[in-house]
Amino acid sequence: MDGSGGGQGKGGDRGIGSRRATRLIHGRSQSSMWEYSHHAIPPITASTTFRLSSVSRGQKGFLAFGSPDLGHGESPTYIYDRLDEPTTSMLEEVLADGEGGDRAVAFACGMSAISSTLMACCSVGQSIVAHPVMYGCTYSLLTKQLPRFGITTVFADMRDPEAIRLAITADTRVVYFETPANPTLECIDIQNVATVVGAINAARPVEQRVRIVVDNTFQTLWGQRPIESGADIVVASLTKNVGGFGVDMGGVAVVPRELCGPLKGIRKDFGGVLPPASAWDFQVYGLSTLPVRLARQVQTSRAVAEFLASHPAVSRVSYPGLPDYEFREIAEKQMRTPEGEFCPGHMIYFELAGDPEISANRRERFINYLAEHAYSIMLAVSLGMTKTLIEAPGLMTHSSFDPETQMKLGIHPGGIRLAIGLEDARDVISDLSEALENSI
Repeated sequence: MDGSGGGQGKGGDRGIGSRRATRLIHGRSQSSMWEYSHHAIPPITASTTFRLSSVSRGQKGFLAFGSPDLGHGESPTYIYDRLDEPTTSMLEEVLADGEGGDRAVAFACGMSAISSTLMACCSVGQSIVAHPVMYGCTYSLLTKQLPRFGITTVFADMRDPEAIRLAITADTRVVYFETPANPTLECIDIQNVATVVGAINAARPVEQRVRIVVDNTFQTLWGQRPIESGADIVVASLTKNVGGFGVDMGGVAVVPRELCGPLKGIRKDFGGVLPPASAWDFQVYGLSTLPVRLARQVQTSRAVAEFLASHPAVSRVSYPGLPDYEFREIAEKQMRTPEGEFCPGHMIYFELAGDPEISANRRERFINYLAEHAYSIMLAVSLGMTKTLIEAPGLMTHSSFDPETQMKLGIHPGGIRLAIGLEDARDVISDLSEALENSI
């Protein structure tokens, strides 16, 4: 192999008219990233560098690096793994198609995708407007790390169009939010945000436009596609539901064509590169099984949420699949599979009864009981796996928020985050029931 990848060839676009579940399994029957028409399963690279046939070819590869046209009618020249390599490139093709975006750039983890995207969109002296409820590490990035590079953040409630308008200034370049938000599962209407931002962009030159960036980790490309609702960019952790098995880390940013080059440049220079072995696992095992896994998780989540909502020791349950979910109308509009089915997801947030102090003590006893006695529920801080995971956000994933801020944002002292896996719903409910009876 010359490092050039294979030609598009006959049949390269075969499958484009197929349903998305099928495309997640097959991708393109033949990719310009690598000729593999005789492989039943896409091959995996195991080389950090690629042989070049001439100096001029190497020069061409460096000059063309980051071009959004590579793999889209133009075959890439592979040079060195940190720049680009075929296994990751093939995964990026499928991810861009799945999210309905122009281009995808894969990273070593979700936080690498988020930080690189924000740096690609913002320069020194520019700012971000973000919804205040978010993953703790993203909050830390916005409040501790990016200010060191001269990029600041203002927080505004994305559920309030007027609050968004007031928060956006001449220096704003990004509006950022998760939906549903981690951990409380607040749902943001993407179309409403897009309407506000679109009106502001209409009065700005192109180089000063504000881009909407949505973290789609909880829902994945199968349960929600923010770009279809008006977002410009989607970021997500591939470690979670896309990976599905808890054995690989990865992240992705799905971006407009013009951001592909800058984003790959940041990945090259900062080094947040996704290893080929992980890219291969995400494509071969993760994406191909995602629709089936998520459907099972949703079915179990509904049953578990209904059980928790009926238990006297539980004061509140937030799950998009419950009839009394506060943001049900928004959820039903945008949390849908490519087939149009409502997909309320696999994340549940609930609070134990009692005043803040009592509730906090009950939460600790309850989770500790599960950690020691439960068979089907594990105390761990991830989500989207085959196993059901439980954690205390206020003490763990969201500990970067001080207690006063947590209360203000609705992260209750007795709040618990539950990520449903693939177990039988009856076993998960049995473990929860026993823990509630014996610890509270």
